[in-house]
This record gives sequence, structure tokens and C-alpha cells, in this order.
Amino acid sequence: MIRLPKNMVCVEVKRPGGPEVLIESETELPRCKANEVLIKVHAAGINRPDCLQRAGLYPVPSDASPLPGLEVAGEIVEIGHGTSKWKLGERVAALTHGGGYAEYCTAHEGHCLPWPENLSAEEAATLPETCFTVHHNLLDRGRLLNDQTVLIHGGSSGIGTIAIQVARIHGAKIIATAGSVEKCDYCLSLGADHVINYKVDDFEMTVKDLVGANGVDVVLDMVAGDYVKKNIRLLAMDGRYVMIAFLGGAQTEVNFGHVLGKRISILGSTLRPQSISNKAAIAKNVLDDIWPHVRSGKIKSHVFKTYPLTGARDAHILMESSKHMGKIALTVLR
Repeated sequence: MIRLPKNMVCVEVKRPGGPEVLIESETELPRCKANEVLIKVHAAGINRPDCLQRAGLYPVPSDASPLPGLEVAGEIVEIGHGTSKWKLGERVAALTHGGGYAEYCTAHEGHCLPWPENLSAEEAATLPETCFTVHHNLLDRGRLLNDQTVLIHGGSSGIGTIAIQVARIHGAKIIATAGSVEKCDYCLSLGADHVINYKVDDFEMTVKDLVGANGVDVVLDMVAGDYVKKNIRLLAMDGRYVMIAFLGGAQTEVNFGHVLGKRISILGSTLRPQSISNKAAIAKNVLDDIWPHVRSGKIKSHVFKTYPLTGARDAHILMESSKHMGKIALTVLR
């Protein structure tokens, strides 16, 4: 029997606002519901939705923890009723329904993956949310196939770095965008075939020069805004436009003649509101399709910087500055 404390240290959002509203606090340990596990958190990943939640722009689902944090790595210390996939003491990387910025966090058993032995806690913790998002959008919904061409915006971001590596493993031709020479070089080192510095060059014209009249088969876009019309013009016949965020704005003007004429599919999704069963199905796909490459080292978790749990404010400042490449992590268990 693992002896658990009554209370834990966590980081909570006192009120909507900037990074300064993240407050270190103490609260009771969360309790496992049916089919859940309680994880002693070694490290947690930082993600854009955490920043949006803190700012009051990403409502917390009614059944979720009010604490920020969507992915962790740690050790299972308690098992809820009906749980059969995991045992006490096993180490996992988990997609959480909030609550990751804490010493302990619950997760559904179907949303946990085995912590690869070749990864540090911080590396393992920064994979679940990103890998779930990339597999679901690039492979499941985007249907990216071998020898097809994909345009990945935000190539040096956490999502972008995994998307480039997954697309490379699947034999796709990869064009990425990034905002500096250093970030472009970083994307090339991950396996991108071409990288466009969007602050210097018009990505639409450059992509046209690269692919000609063929167009690109899939666009993975976290920018939207003014990018939408350009992306639609760049897509090939039967192209798939997959939106996962709106950093450039959620509204724009679109010529839907291109959509009809080229039979373009416009797809969008968010991960957190999806059902338990949907996320469990994505986890199974990640375990089958991505995790073997993580274990072999062909897909790497790139952690740009780590902070202690008490440094969550600084982690959010870095995330919102977009100066990082790859992921940002919190070290919880020292």
C-alpha cells in the first residue's frame, strides 16, 4: 500500500489574466473516479490551451479539474474502481482532463501510455497532448499518405516539431513555416524538406514555386486568420485543410469557389472536449503508430526549457513570447 498525503502543492488560476494570476497553493489530493488512476506527477507539459484557460478564453469543462495542465508523466499511486489496464507503481505519460500543474493528478486509464524508458520525465510529459493532437489531425482526419505533400504552419512549435517527425516517418514531403532563421534551421534538422521564414518571404508564393500546379495535399494550420485564403489556394484537388487553432484570428473572408472546384475538405477539432472513448481511441492509435518510433528514438521529444512547478508564471511568459522551439515543461518531483 502506497501511503499518500492528504494535501498537495499545486498551481491554480486565481482569476482570469496574465501569467501573474498563476498562484502556488495547497489543496486536497484529487480522488480517482471509476476507471481512473492517480498519478504522482514527476513532470508536466505546458500548452497553449493552458495559457488560454488562464486568460479566461478557454472555458474549463464542467467535469474537469479547474487546475491547468493537460499532460503529465509520473507514477501510478492509486487505482480507481474498475481500472484494469495499469498497476500500482507503473510509470505512465498521460493526457489529463486538467490538473497537471500539481504534485498529484488523475487521468482516465485509457488516456495513459507507458513512459518510455529512454525518456526523461520532462520529455515523457511533453508528448501526450502533442502526439494525440498530431495523430488525430494529421493522420486520422487529414489522411496524410506516403509521397503526399503537407504544409505545416508553426513548424518549430510543440505541435509542429512532432508533426514534422510523424510526417517524415510516414514518407510525406514536408514544407513548414517558421519565424526566424534559427527556427527554420531547427525544422530542417527535424526532417522538413523545405522551411519558409514567413517574416521574410510570402509563404504562398514560395510554396507555389516548390510544388507548381500540383498543390499540397494537407495543410496543418494553427494560425488561421489571413492564412486561410492562402492555404485554400495552395491545396491540391481533394486537399484537406486541418485547423487546430486560431492564433491569427478566427474570422476571415474566403472564396468558396476554390473549395468546391478542388473538392477541398475543411476540418477542425479540439482535443479536450472530446469524449472519454474518443480520446481512448486516439491513445490506442498513438500507442500503435507513434510510440514505437518514440521508443526507438526516431521521434524525439524536444524540450526547450524546464521550470520548477513554482516557475509556472515564467513558463507561460516564455510560451506566449513564442521564442521557444519545441516544448516547455514543469519539473514537479525533484
